[in-house]
Amino acid sequence: MIERGKWQEKAARRRRSRSLLRKILRRGFFVLLAFLAVFIAGFLQFADTVASLRPPVTPRADAIVVLTGGFQRIDQAVDLLKTGAGKRLLISGVHPTTTGSQIRRNTQSSPDLFKCCVDIGHEAIDTIGNATEASQWIHDRGYRTILVVTNNYHMPRSLLELRRARPEAQFIAYPVVNSDLKTTNWLRNPLVLKAILLEYGKYSIASIREMVGARSTNGLRTEPSRVTPAEE
Repeated sequence: MIERGKWQEKAARRRRSRSLLRKILRRGFFVLLAFLAVFIAGFLQFADTVASLRPPVTPRADAIVVLTGGFQRIDQAVDLLKTGAGKRLLISGVHPTTTGSQIRRNTQSSPDLFKCCVDIGHEAIDTIGNATEASQWIHDRGYRTILVVTNNYHMPRSLLELRRARPEAQFIAYPVVNSDLKTTNWLRNPLVLKAILLEYGKYSIASIREMVGARSTNGLRTEPSRVTPAEE
């Protein structure tokens, strides 16, 4: 009888353990479903925001900042400078081995334009670094309104980091559209889908960091940042 009682007690413990495990798995499954639903909803909202971005019809600001990542962005920023959309241009995040003269030749611009009105930042290694570099440049020159030139999918995170670094300035988005998300079925394009997903993930992390007030690195190769005229 004693042995039978012990066996029944062990069996009851096993049943309770299995029941607890099923509850944990069930709740974990619902938590995962909720997380996926929030992620997908947030991603679709992010994609819709990016798809809706359009450059201003008549862009005007004190200055222009372009975040490197392709010469299409730099070409657009230089064109804005040529048309008087801003008084001066900062090209942020330029590779240390790339010179202002090389950029000038690639954009087919005049030496006088680069000598008078273009600065180069070589220290930024990521978007946070771009914001740090641009913030110091804006502060040093006393600018208030800034046209921000970067890819459309990169714009939300760029504005987030720039506004965090220099909240008193007004940043005006001037998106460069590499992928037209409004008129194309980008969900069927693996490369575009991957790029948007990756950027949404980075934007989500940046947003969470902003909400909790977490400190981050300055994103620079060296400290302090040094911005130089393009044609020294």
